[in-house]
Amino acid sequence: MTGVTGIGTAGPTKEPAGPVREFRLPDLGEGLTESEIVRWHIAEGDTVELNEIIADVETAKAVVELPSPYAGKVVRLHVEAGTVVDVGTPIVSFDVARDVGGAVPGPHPVPGTGPVPPSDARDGEVRARREPNLVGYGAAVEQGGRPQRRSRTIASVASASPRLPEQVQCQAHVPSSSAPGQQERGRRNGERPRSTPPVRKLARDLGISLDVLTGSGPASLITRADVLAAYEGTAGGPEAPTPAGSATMPSAMPSAMPSAMSSDPAVDGLPTAPPPPQAGRSSPGVTRTPIKGMRKHTAAAMVASAFTAPHVTEFLTIDVTPTMDLLAELRSSRAFEGTRITLLAIVSKAVCIAVARNPTLNSSWDEESQEIVQYPYVNLGIAAATPRGLLVPNIASAHAMTLTDLAVALRSLTETARAGKTPPADLAGGTISITNIGTFGIDAGTPILNPGEAAILAMGAVRRTPWEYQGAVALRSVLTLSLSFDHRLVDGEQGSRFLADVGTILRNPAMVLAMV
Repeated sequence: MTGVTGIGTAGPTKEPAGPVREFRLPDLGEGLTESEIVRWHIAEGDTVELNEIIADVETAKAVVELPSPYAGKVVRLHVEAGTVVDVGTPIVSFDVARDVGGAVPGPHPVPGTGPVPPSDARDGEVRARREPNLVGYGAAVEQGGRPQRRSRTIASVASASPRLPEQVQCQAHVPSSSAPGQQERGRRNGERPRSTPPVRKLARDLGISLDVLTGSGPASLITRADVLAAYEGTAGGPEAPTPAGSATMPSAMPSAMPSAMSSDPAVDGLPTAPPPPQAGRSSPGVTRTPIKGMRKHTAAAMVASAFTAPHVTEFLTIDVTPTMDLLAELRSSRAFEGTRITLLAIVSKAVCIAVARNPTLNSSWDEESQEIVQYPYVNLGIAAATPRGLLVPNIASAHAMTLTDLAVALRSLTETARAGKTPPADLAGGTISITNIGTFGIDAGTPILNPGEAAILAMGAVRRTPWEYQGAVALRSVLTLSLSFDHRLVDGEQGSRFLADVGTILRNPAMVLAMV
């Protein structure tokens, strides 16, 4: 089908022949709160079938094809491609010719295009509507159609400092349509600022945080004018709207103000962070890319891993000439005809064998229960570079696979990942990972653990190198292995023995007979 040319811009249309059903963005089984509509496969006026793909949606981990829960005519697309949408937000409406199950939703104005509900129609009071149970969808969203985000409490300066003099008056800017203190209570309860998708996009583009704005619209809705006013305030224009509960300071501050309020470059001997760049400003040639989707998830995961698990990395350089000879022999064998055996497949098999001898490497640290969880199976994660970023899908029960099975699974896994079609289920539950940095010509590195795993092995490039062999120097195929492990649960001895076992197998594949 052709691309969408406009959102809600069509001329007068006929009265719908059947009930109009709103389709809200579902939780795609990952517990996420938002996703980006990457591309629409439909346009207003198109007729779709049940489970026909209507959009590509980017979650924090992958791009997922979104099927239609109804058969009927597309009445309206509520959001444009490229928009980040909260789970539970209406994204498309269908005119269904007959009842296809589920309650017919009542009137629901589209944000930013019609009357806004009165203040008593809070997001949390809107009854959750259960969409048809489609493959890959998670549980129905409760409480206003969106999962509750974890409360983010920000300590104010006043709460952490000595009491301010009485001359410093505190004023809360509260819209007339809301009771005093109502918005503050909502923010403390973890409620997100109320706004429409176009307004949220505008705020992101201008670098304005909605958390510090007070909405001037009905029910404290943050409007486009509020965002623009805040932006003009940061650029030296009119004063931005005062955040709820913020203090109005006189021009002359008392000399007894605490140091936290001063502009001293350091507090308690700690250096301060450099000032952020002005919102919406950039030098010529500078490109700004919003941090979202997979990049945002990967960044959060890497930071959490690097600053939670104490990493130790060990290196082992080995002569893998016997393995390379075996690889050439396997590729020419009729037993493996039609299956391309790779060095990665052999390393994967070696890792599974070494895990059986060193099970601590196949464990995870459970901080909440204060337990070390050891797994009887190997879900082998394989780091894959894709056009949208790094993915680490895993091969379930890799320990039970033959070399041929692993080769087939690896090829399917990498092709699916690069096509952006990795299902979310394949990105969870890994127990140990491999990253093949040798494909980029790199010899060694210090890989960061995939969150929830105890070890990751990096295999470098195979290089023809002068090497001592049987008392003489000869050109041999040499490979460096880099193993990072979580030192909370893996001791140096255990990590070293695991790495040595993998190296022994690759140095002399016949040694497998002595290990299994």
